[in-house]
Amino acid sequence: MRFLIIRHGDPDYEKDSLTEKGWREAALLADRISKLQVTDFYVSPLGRAKDTASLTLKKMNRTATECDWMQEFPPRINRPDAEGRRMTLAWDWLPQDWTREPAYFLRDKWMDTPVMREGKVGEAYDYVIRNFDALTAAHGYVREGEYYRAERANRDTVVLFCHFGLECVLLSRLMNISPMLLWHHTCAAPTSVTTVITEERREGRASFRVSAFGDTSHLYAGGEEVAFSARFCETYDYWEERHD
Repeated sequence: MRFLIIRHGDPDYEKDSLTEKGWREAALLADRISKLQVTDFYVSPLGRAKDTASLTLKKMNRTATECDWMQEFPPRINRPDAEGRRMTLAWDWLPQDWTREPAYFLRDKWMDTPVMREGKVGEAYDYVIRNFDALTAAHGYVREGEYYRAERANRDTVVLFCHFGLECVLLSRLMNISPMLLWHHTCAAPTSVTTVITEERREGRASFRVSAFGDTSHLYAGGEEVAFSARFCETYDYWEERHD
């Protein structure tokens, strides 16, 4: 089977919807996804994800299952360089701070630091992966140790409309790594598509492999520039891009 994990379009966070650009991106995405044979759709309960999904669903005359656990990864932490300032976990750490702690590179230790315990990040992570494991099991792949038991091997395509931080949590589960590495070393642009496909090299034993991360080819094909959202300045002296 394959998962297509899709980040929402260029966001209007104040309205929890999309910008005009985001709606154009969502329309180009719909053109792309509507050409596929999709088994099931799942969507975050947040407006920007549902709005992104809406154009695809309308074009295909389909519905999506709304999942509370697919909303943006919610814990907030005290960022070490900004005392008393509570920031979203995934992308608000400075590299010189989080990389100083070896635990953040370890999938079984990253959530056990004082900062993470204070924000109850481990509980939130466990909630997401518990539900994600249930979803993979419902589609025939049951988590068993470090891989998946293929109880009902299939070639289904399952589409998830969600958020960058949440996407990294899901990938960390499939890849058996700390999400910190994905949060800080990858960037999925608005409406980008990440494709993860099972490999069953021995009957009944499957693993998931990323064949494409953050693909925005539908935007290039439609002449739409990729949004800067989720990135920080490429060079410090360029003040038109986000610094902090």
